[in-house]
Amino acid sequence: MNDGETGRRVVDDRFELESRLGGGGMGTVWRARDLLLHRSVAVKEVRPADPDLAEYDPDSARMLRERVLREARALARVQHPNVVTIHHIVDGGTGTYPWIVMELVEGGSLADRLARGPMKPAEAARVGRGVLDALRAAHAMGVQHRDVKPANVLLRTDGRPVLTDFGIAAIRESTALTATGSIIGTPDYMAPERVTGGEGGPAADLWSLAMMLYVAVEGHHPLQRGTTLATLAAVLHEDVPPPKQAGPLTPVLARVLVRDPAARPDTQTVDGLLAAAAEAVQDSGTTSYPLAPPKPPPPVPSAADTVVPRPPRRRGGAVIASAVAGVVLVSGGTWLAVNGGDDNKATGASGPTRHSSTQQTGSSTSTEPSASATERSGSAVPSGTSKLATGMLTPKGIRTALKAIEDETGRHTFGDLRVYTSYISVEAMVSGSKTRYDTYTYRPGTGVEKGIIKGTLSGEEPVSLKGYNWDALPSLIAFGEKKLKVDKPTEAYLWLQPPRSVFGTPVSINIYLNNEYGETGYLVVTPQGKVTKVMPVDP
Repeated sequence: MNDGETGRRVVDDRFELESRLGGGGMGTVWRARDLLLHRSVAVKEVRPADPDLAEYDPDSARMLRERVLREARALARVQHPNVVTIHHIVDGGTGTYPWIVMELVEGGSLADRLARGPMKPAEAARVGRGVLDALRAAHAMGVQHRDVKPANVLLRTDGRPVLTDFGIAAIRESTALTATGSIIGTPDYMAPERVTGGEGGPAADLWSLAMMLYVAVEGHHPLQRGTTLATLAAVLHEDVPPPKQAGPLTPVLARVLVRDPAARPDTQTVDGLLAAAAEAVQDSGTTSYPLAPPKPPPPVPSAADTVVPRPPRRRGGAVIASAVAGVVLVSGGTWLAVNGGDDNKATGASGPTRHSSTQQTGSSTSTEPSASATERSGSAVPSGTSKLATGMLTPKGIRTALKAIEDETGRHTFGDLRVYTSYISVEAMVSGSKTRYDTYTYRPGTGVEKGIIKGTLSGEEPVSLKGYNWDALPSLIAFGEKKLKVDKPTEAYLWLQPPRSVFGTPVSINIYLNNEYGETGYLVVTPQGKVTKVMPVDP
């Protein structure tokens, strides 16, 4: 890449980078201008989550480069209007990471669309047919996608879907980069046969497609659990519960989301079922509504049971040194690890420690936030207390746990922090590193335990938790009970997410309330305890 005198970033003396479109643990996708053909394109800049990968693990860096080249070749083999078109690849040779130049799809991703609320069944069925067409074309060329999920489905401005990111596609004639027994992909959408380390086949991509459609209409994932390992175990051993909002999509979901791949219908049958669902008259009682924030994971066993609490994160590279039902997750390099999704969109933010604790957005300057769907204010710390602020979810509980973790590990900076009534979990940064972390939990009676999950921050900055106003927590939970419209809340939890340097997103402290029906609302507050956003249950 060349930097001209004007500060322009130009790749291969031809592609001028204009703006960032998205990214994840594998790198960044840019909107760029092709200076030769005078057209807009998407350029995928491949970088490992750990910038030191090539230095301490050159074999993994080499495999990363080979994987990217394989992605380009896989894409080039599949010519279809529902598969993203690859135009060019920039390869500087051994010791470098390639750039992939692709067509620019302007409508955002399906993940962006679902962030605004679930789809009606007919709408989801139309998207599903387009993705299925792309998969059929890929399968005909001997290519399996292996990572069908909302973030990998782009939408044209007219709503037509385009399947992208064939980076872990398995080509029958070239499987050298798929280690025996390893899992490469996103656990939420992975078919059971791939969880067990099997090669899988086209039927596995159909499972992923059906699970994506389930999430699209229901607004939640039926098998997602509080940890990667727990999610994989659920995929292996739990039945998918019947959908409640799927309407005419129900038959295809019921027939595809079965564990035995041989029992799933073929692509022609699935296409017929999707076509029928797309043409069905939508029940007027089914409407779109904003997605609820993530529910807390269920209580988890101690570290001896090999499950560590870890809510869904948008992050690159978690290295899991354990097995579920005989499944081995190999680390080889952070890019090979199972992750929970891609970071495709900048999100909202709360007040950071390095900024003023009082913020304003638009004309909202009131001293108490209202219960509108989305609001920022910078209100004063609420007063009051709540019966939900018990156990570890108290100022004393948090301080006790953090002190014990710091005393035990000698670590004083962290990735995120999750606080539940029965335990606290943190990502503690490895000494001398700003990206690598180990997980630790603290429980009363058992103390500090090191978790089995390791990983690297991707675009996030570790934080010190000194000076945080934990004393405000009981009042904040009580305030949430008044404003979040959660009927008879049964539990509360706290999730602190570190700032993101890429977007300039500050540290975010989210306080969630939910009830036995799964209704969830949350507050966003600053480290000083000021409420900056209220996200109630949608009326």
